[in-house]
Amino acid sequence: MIATALSVAGSDPSGGAGVQADLKTFSALGVYGMAAITALTAQNTRGVTGAHVAPPDFVAAQIAAVLEDIRVDAVKIGVVANTGVAAAVAEALATYRGPVTLDPVMVAKGGARLLAEDASATLASRLLPLATVVTPNLAEAAALLGAPVARDRAAMAEQARALLDLGAQAVLIKGGHLDGPESPDALVARDGLIWFEGVRRVTRNTHGSGCTLSAALAAELAKGRALAEAVAAAKAYVAGAIAAADRLGVGSGHGPTHHFHAVWSAP
Repeated sequence: MIATALSVAGSDPSGGAGVQADLKTFSALGVYGMAAITALTAQNTRGVTGAHVAPPDFVAAQIAAVLEDIRVDAVKIGVVANTGVAAAVAEALATYRGPVTLDPVMVAKGGARLLAEDASATLASRLLPLATVVTPNLAEAAALLGAPVARDRAAMAEQARALLDLGAQAVLIKGGHLDGPESPDALVARDGLIWFEGVRRVTRNTHGSGCTLSAALAAELAKGRALAEAVAAAKAYVAGAIAAADRLGVGSGHGPTHHFHAVWSAP
C-alpha cells in the first residue's frame, strides 16, 4: 500500500513552488500526492504578479473531501494567505492525528508578500500547535517571534526553542540565509538539538526550494521515518535537486530545482 501525503498550499503556475513542487516531490519520493489549494497565484521565475485567495470554507471543504475518503499519512501546510484561510485549515485538521509539516511561507523569493501581515499571529496561535515540525527560514522565524533575524548558530537555536514554546513539537530552522559557504539547519525538539550540515550551492535556480524541503520531509514522515531520519533524507533530496537545477534551463529568473534529478537527467 503506497504512502500518501496531502499538500495544503498555494498554486504556482510556473511549476517550481507551491502545490506543483509538492506533488512533484511526493511523486519523486514514491508517495501518492494530493493537494488542497489555498490560493491561486500568477507567477513565474521572475516574480509574483497577482494572487487570488480561495474562500476559507472551500479550502476546508477540499481538506474534508480528502480526509473522509483517503488515508492521509502526512500533511504539509504551505501558503495559507490570510487569517481566514489559516483558521479554516486549523479547524479542518483539528482531529487529524498524523504528522504535520508546517512551512510558514510569508514572502516569495522575488519579494512578493504571500501572507497577509495580520495573519502571522493566527498562523502562530492556530497552526503551530498542530505541527509535528515547522520549517521556517531565518526571516520567517524572526517574523513569527517579532525578533531580529538570526545571524549565527546560537541565535538560530535560541529562536527555534522560542518557537517550541509557541506549541510546535519540533522546529527545523533553516540557515540558508546565513553568510558564508555553509548552509546549516538546526532541528530542535524537547529532547535536544541536532545540526544538519550543508554546503551552499552557487546557483540562482532555487525557486521553491523551501516548499520542496517541507514536502520531502512530509513524504519521508508519511513513509514512517523517525523525524531526524526524515530530515536527513529530505535535506539530501533537496541538495541533489539544487545541484541539478542549472541543467533544467527553465525561465529567465530564479529557476526551479530539479525534482526528478534521481529519476531522469536533463539534456
